[in-house]
Amino acid sequence: MDWLGLEGKVAVVTGGACGLGRAICQSLGEAGARIAVADIDARGAEVVASALTEKFGGRHIAAPSDVASKASVDSMIDAVVGAFGRVDILVNNAGINIPRLLVDPAGKEELTEEIWDKVVSVNQKGSFLCAQAAARVMISSGNGGVIVNMASECGMEGSEGQSVYAATKAAVYACTRSWAKELGRHNIRVVGVSPGILEATALRSEEYERSLAYTRGITVEQLREAYRRCRIPLGRSGRLSEVADTVCFLASARSSYIHGTVINISGGKSRA
Repeated sequence: MDWLGLEGKVAVVTGGACGLGRAICQSLGEAGARIAVADIDARGAEVVASALTEKFGGRHIAAPSDVASKASVDSMIDAVVGAFGRVDILVNNAGINIPRLLVDPAGKEELTEEIWDKVVSVNQKGSFLCAQAAARVMISSGNGGVIVNMASECGMEGSEGQSVYAATKAAVYACTRSWAKELGRHNIRVVGVSPGILEATALRSEEYERSLAYTRGITVEQLREAYRRCRIPLGRSGRLSEVADTVCFLASARSSYIHGTVINISGGKSRA
């Protein structure tokens, strides 16, 4: 039984070539959806699309794109429509994080206008551009659709050394609620997911950990230990698959009355 009703649905997953995005592609593929793996890493997107076809069958495509560029996003959505004829689901997952201090007296890791603009362009502007392009197709088709935005619990709580990242994720909360008010009349649901601390991925690079540890005045090992000892009521970090499965549920008809809200996936940490 196709419990989720995602068989044959067309899903665009931005940032789908690695980490959480790849896990979301896997879960949607397992549920029978046809996936467009959208990523600035064209080769990585090809690898994931090929792996999906090999594992689950059906047609899955790579859709190279730079979410910070309107021309690139429009071209990507056009390619998806050309391949599948429609867009049913958009997962706005692409994002970057560059830890910096607002003011660094040592002058080593201070937030610059260039870094601010780069993070905002990908995380905030990118979500807007992709949602706008996908929603146009969904409205034109008359069949509606679902937009799932990737937030973060730091968007509500703030995060030391990650103010611009937290600010963009707070914007995701606001956009999710605002777009839901606009798009509901077109039978387009807009929802968000807000992960807490998850298992490490390739995106948690040595440079990222070094930079974040510096902004907090601790060593990299102390940072890693802090992740391990963080007070999470469930007693562990989250698995990528747990977030991905939640995305699948939210994208499905089983959550047909969930709209304009962001689901916290943090093992209770935000409520500890």
